[in-house]
Amino acid sequence: MSSISVDEVARVAALARIELSPEAIAKLAGDLDVIVESVAQVSAVPADVPATSHPLPISNVFRPDVPERPLTVEQALSGAPASQDDRFLVPQILGEE
Repeated sequence: MSSISVDEVARVAALARIELSPEAIAKLAGDLDVIVESVAQVSAVPADVPATSHPLPISNVFRPDVPERPLTVEQALSGAPASQDDRFLVPQILGEE
């Protein structure tokens, strides 16, 4: 596997119009080498490994979707701090009448 050279980093920085010191270019070249090596390791996973979306087997934890009677207005408003005319009463925020 080829490593990313200091010259390549300097060229890309110049194309992107990013001014970097020689020390920063050398550090970035090393950092980019580590990134490229990590991506290569991930890409080297055997093809016969099945794809998974979760490491553990899981199942749907939701209850069945069964129609039920809706709440009455009194039940819906029972926990509200304030109500008026069968509606939630909230502070006015837009200054409208």
